[in-house]
Amino acid sequence: MKLFKTAITALLALAVSLPALASETPNLDKINDRGSLRVGMSTFVPWAMRNKQGDLVGFEIDVAKRLAKDSGWKVEFVPTAWDGIIPSLLSKKFDVIIGGMSITEARSKSVLFTEPYSHSGVQLAANKDLAEGFTQLSDFDSRRVKIAARRGAFTVQVARETFPKAKVLQFDDDAQAFQEVLNGNAHAVIASSPKPEHETIKNADTLFIPFEERLSKGNEAFAVRLGETDKAEFFNAWIKARTEDGWLKERYEYWFSTLDWQDQIAQGQ
Repeated sequence: MKLFKTAITALLALAVSLPALASETPNLDKINDRGSLRVGMSTFVPWAMRNKQGDLVGFEIDVAKRLAKDSGWKVEFVPTAWDGIIPSLLSKKFDVIIGGMSITEARSKSVLFTEPYSHSGVQLAANKDLAEGFTQLSDFDSRRVKIAARRGAFTVQVARETFPKAKVLQFDDDAQAFQEVLNGNAHAVIASSPKPEHETIKNADTLFIPFEERLSKGNEAFAVRLGETDKAEFFNAWIKARTEDGWLKERYEYWFSTLDWQDQIAQGQ
């Protein structure tokens, strides 16, 4: 129980009141006995990537390492293909998924989600010349406006719902959609964050982001197995602490709103 007491002490030191845990904590006890937290994740920029030395880096990696450190555990990463990550959790190949997984009704039937710890979503990047002076949503909701998006993606739905009067141009991938805007053939492009933010940094002479708020907001959470309420409550207390002290926001902004980390990353990611 030494590690468990260490974890509780670390959280209490942050002046955070932990939720009342059940008298028995079998799922936490297993992690404490092992002394390490096994984390299922999938590589995806900028959530988790390999640096030039081959080590894992990224937002999720920072989150998992800090969680383990605060709790008195070591951390073991278990890279897993995204389409098999929930089955791997259920077969007990790791303790928790920390991999940018959005909370959905369908997934909630298979796993138990914690409270959200990050909020990604959909954003718009616009051409500085064509959309000069555009600062409101209504500026883009015009029959004269062309908005690019990736065919079949959720972003097409967001574009049509947010800007019903605009013409939505669909392309096979995000790269083509952004190129259309860079070429001056469309006023704006809609894509999942952090693509708009990163492309705007790379092409600051041509692109800008007119809105501080994203067009659509997601909710990402840790996922554990159904019934593991002791584990979920413990993680929720940690998320609450790191949210209140601003650490999660600071790390998210570093990985999603800047490219300060780009030189660390191996090519091809």
